[in-house]
Amino acid sequence: MIEFLSPVSKSVVAHIEVLSIGTIGKEIALHKKKGEIPNLKGIAFAILGVKENRNDENYLGEEISFETVRKTFYSLYPGNWSLNMVDLGDIEKGETVEDTYFALKTVVEALLQKNIIPIILGGSQDLLYSHYRAYDSFKKMINLVNVDHRFDLGVAENPISNKSYVGKVIVDKPYNLFNYSVLGYQSFFNPPAEIALMDKLYFDAYRLGSVTEDITKVEPILRDADIVAIDAATIKYGDLSYKYYNSPNGFDSREICAIARYAGISNRVSSFGIYELKEFTQGESLAMLLSQVLWYFIEGVNFRIEDEDFENENHFKTFKVPIAEDILVFKKSNKTGRWWIELPFISNVNNKLKTHTLLPCTYGDYLSATNQEIPERWFKARQKNEV
Repeated sequence: MIEFLSPVSKSVVAHIEVLSIGTIGKEIALHKKKGEIPNLKGIAFAILGVKENRNDENYLGEEISFETVRKTFYSLYPGNWSLNMVDLGDIEKGETVEDTYFALKTVVEALLQKNIIPIILGGSQDLLYSHYRAYDSFKKMINLVNVDHRFDLGVAENPISNKSYVGKVIVDKPYNLFNYSVLGYQSFFNPPAEIALMDKLYFDAYRLGSVTEDITKVEPILRDADIVAIDAATIKYGDLSYKYYNSPNGFDSREICAIARYAGISNRVSSFGIYELKEFTQGESLAMLLSQVLWYFIEGVNFRIEDEDFENENHFKTFKVPIAEDILVFKKSNKTGRWWIELPFISNVNNKLKTHTLLPCTYGDYLSATNQEIPERWFKARQKNEV
């Protein structure tokens, strides 16, 4: 993968020299010289910029730089962290967009094989397609969570763009996608046909108002994710003061940081990306907010708790709830208090998930079941699984 990586800029390296002792910049390993990346042994996170934006529907030839975000992030102090980080620098634009896609897929796949969590700073969000395809060689079903005001489904047969790439994720082989969840969509940005299609495919879609009403409801969704991606434009303009994003509605700074932390504490999330980043001239407030989003994600990973040992009955409590013709089986961790609901394995149908599977849920889902209400996420997951 080293051949695809350009070093961190000399400007960023020079900035680190004047930072205070104990800041992130003084602790992180850097790719400073072309062809010589730091030793990745013992590394938990790898920051990676991808300077590709040619498939942005509004592309006007502008270039991308992540220098401002890096400088801001490195000026922060870490929490009580025990996990090590490296900044691998950037993937530059390839001769074609497809070349960039290939480079991103190759680098992310190599990092995943080393159990290193890639943290991607990306240009246009069509890069998420390549990010997702990095999981192909692992031959497992993938759950993708997109924090976005749009579904970005598009039409699979049309050329890929930053607003039309999820359709290709769904229909292109190999078929690895089990669930696609969108957090914070806004109806007026999405064609009614796409809203209907999300429901028809049993995917999870949560409106902005529903999420902001109770931000904790995203925790089980993120606990079940392999990939978490954030479209930076989903943050409301008032928290950014950034010329490229102008929607008055969206997540505020606290909410987007809370989402990042929930993604971090998920034991399943193995890659994280922030997309739709543009040049940061007069964008210092956005750079600081994105730095704090990165900080909260890394903080979450550092405080992950292994609470999914369901082989040992001393580690959890089981609750069985008869409902309609089913018996719903809930499990609650004694260590963290987190809840799961069992997806049954039906032997005479083609299950996408080849074993009994536990779906993260909430205590509220359990209470709903006791009132004879089938949890919606359980129903959708079962419909997707039994094909």
